[in-house]
Amino acid sequence: MAKLTSRAEDYSKWYNELVVKADLAENSGVRGCMVIKPYGYAIWEKMRDEMDRKFKETGHENAYFPIFIPKSLFEAEEKNAEGFAKECAVVTHYRLKTDPEDPKKLIVDPEAKLEEELIVRPTSEAIIWNTYKNWIQSYRDLPILINQWANVVRWEMRTRLFLRTAEFLWQEGHTAHATKDEAIEETEKMLHVYADFAENFMAIPVIKGIKTESERFAGADETYCIEALMQDGKALQAGTSHFLGQNFGKAFDVKFTNREGKIEHAWGTSWGTSTRLMGALIMTHSDDLGLVLPPTLAPIQVVIVPIFKGEEQLQQIDEVAYEIQAKLKAKGISVKYDNRTENKPGWKFAEYELKGVPVRIALGARDLENKTVEIARRDNLTKETKPLENLDIYIENLLKIIQEDIYTKAATYRDEHITKVDSYEEFKQVLEKKGGFISAHWDGTAEEEEQIKNETKATIRCIPLDNQMEEGISMISGKPSNQRVIFAKSY
Repeated sequence: MAKLTSRAEDYSKWYNELVVKADLAENSGVRGCMVIKPYGYAIWEKMRDEMDRKFKETGHENAYFPIFIPKSLFEAEEKNAEGFAKECAVVTHYRLKTDPEDPKKLIVDPEAKLEEELIVRPTSEAIIWNTYKNWIQSYRDLPILINQWANVVRWEMRTRLFLRTAEFLWQEGHTAHATKDEAIEETEKMLHVYADFAENFMAIPVIKGIKTESERFAGADETYCIEALMQDGKALQAGTSHFLGQNFGKAFDVKFTNREGKIEHAWGTSWGTSTRLMGALIMTHSDDLGLVLPPTLAPIQVVIVPIFKGEEQLQQIDEVAYEIQAKLKAKGISVKYDNRTENKPGWKFAEYELKGVPVRIALGARDLENKTVEIARRDNLTKETKPLENLDIYIENLLKIIQEDIYTKAATYRDEHITKVDSYEEFKQVLEKKGGFISAHWDGTAEEEEQIKNETKATIRCIPLDNQMEEGISMISGKPSNQRVIFAKSY
């Protein structure tokens, strides 16, 4: 099995190779689009199912809205339309016909031009708020708490599997409320749901914060985010939650009669995460041998590999292995017994390391005699010998320990790569030599923010929610500042 390029040698190449070799995804015949393979999709399903459970726990319901948005609806909220205009795919015709000059070819039928062009959804605020107009008349109809699982299209020019593709999978929540306070509470609640999911399910530590005005979602009054740090020192936005104010309520004339009998526009939120979380998962935890998966996300949590000579030994091992498998399954642990004879144990070991299976159990003839097994952990590559007795209880506890250890390792890396700086020179040095999150003072202007971005490619990732007020001066203009913000280069 060919080795991966090391992270130290070429991080980007390592990532691309790992996605393909671990059977997560591959490029498709459509420019910029990917095929998510069964193993990769199984991981996404685990993410989806856990998030879906959390959404329903917080009172949200799933619905589905059209992939096509009439251009006039898309244009209704100007900031939103302007923000996504450059990424839109547009449907102009509804039929093909045979080329008169070459019967083997099909051409667009010029007579089948749509009366109104359709935008292939880059996001669904427009079509959803146009629908809400029919659902909302009174405060009694509020709140509306809707989530949809869907695909969206954003015509990216430079694409990378999972991180940035022309089409991707995501969930998008869209809620309508009777008051500003309720909408802000919803926006913040969903940010905390995302942070809890990232940290306790994906084992990815995040910083919760608010975006600056220039980094806000188009059409939002405020954008909240969770920011994660990858092993190459770059940040990745792992989820966003937007307070939309009454912008979409006004754009689509979504009015209701409030408790006092007055007519007003509905207040809105939207929030989303996508398959780029797969990229975050890979780049936060994995190593030069392949994936490192937290047990919560592993399609296979435990693999049992027999080590044998001859059919008779394999049959003896089979009997014990199937018993182990049954006990683990009874505890809700996903386990595979790989007794295929065409591949040697060493090949299987490498294969399951590449795929990030958290725990590997090796079982040979000597283990049968001693009533023991060899257990290998994928996260720290340690091995130990354990008795067969109560093995299921040991493995159940070990998976919890692995989950915690993977998070702790990532959190330690993140914390060691948050650097306070006070001068622009120090800022640039840390950015180039160390990377990571940089905590620095900024004068609050879009001009200084843009200057830093143009000169260093670093952006303000967020203003942390738990920020401590601290008097200081901007590292460029020298103007007063009362708090630090988080900068980083990002994906």
